[in-house]
Amino acid sequence: MAPRKYSPEFREEAVRIALSSSKTVTEVGRELEMNPETLRGWVKKHQKRNELPADAGLPVSERARLKELERRNHELEMENAFLKKAAAYFAKDPR
Repeated sequence: MAPRKYSPEFREEAVRIALSSSKTVTEVGRELEMNPETLRGWVKKHQKRNELPADAGLPVSERARLKELERRNHELEMENAFLKKAAAYFAKDPR
């Protein structure tokens, strides 16, 4: 038997029902007369797609500022490492 094709509208509605219901995904899938594992996969995809990034709570201007500060911090760490190496080199060079 070939797998059933479901419309995007049906998928969205099934996921909405599964997420808003107090029933398990298996129960909702059986009520919709579909394989519960198919519905579970749709729910997981939906949750992954709608997952918020770690810095989503920040406004765009703050995210840009954070990105710039991280870049500057990396740059300063590189300069610091270079200066430590240079200081060690000149400390052991007797003139």
